[in-house]
Amino acid sequence: MSTSDKMLAGAVKTENGVELNGVVLNPIVEQCNGCDRVRNFEDQQFCSSYPAPARKWVGGRCNFATHIKTETTVKAKVNPLKASKRAAKGH
Repeated sequence: MSTSDKMLAGAVKTENGVELNGVVLNPIVEQCNGCDRVRNFEDQQFCSSYPAPARKWVGGRCNFATHIKTETTVKAKVNPLKASKRAAKGH
């Protein structure tokens, strides 16, 4: 068993699907490909953080996704008076 599969070590295949600690896990969706939380179990891939990955993508982006980086374009607002004082002090 590889390191990535240890998270699903207690999982069992049932008639309802793959079950872990009484929770039925749904396979990952296409948007999950590349995420570090994806685990393999019997030739299928599952999320180690959430049992129903498709629901996490309904609102746009899964908050557990490790493969999607958010861009921060907002710069901190600088007070021009304080900036000029700092420049005059040499800081």
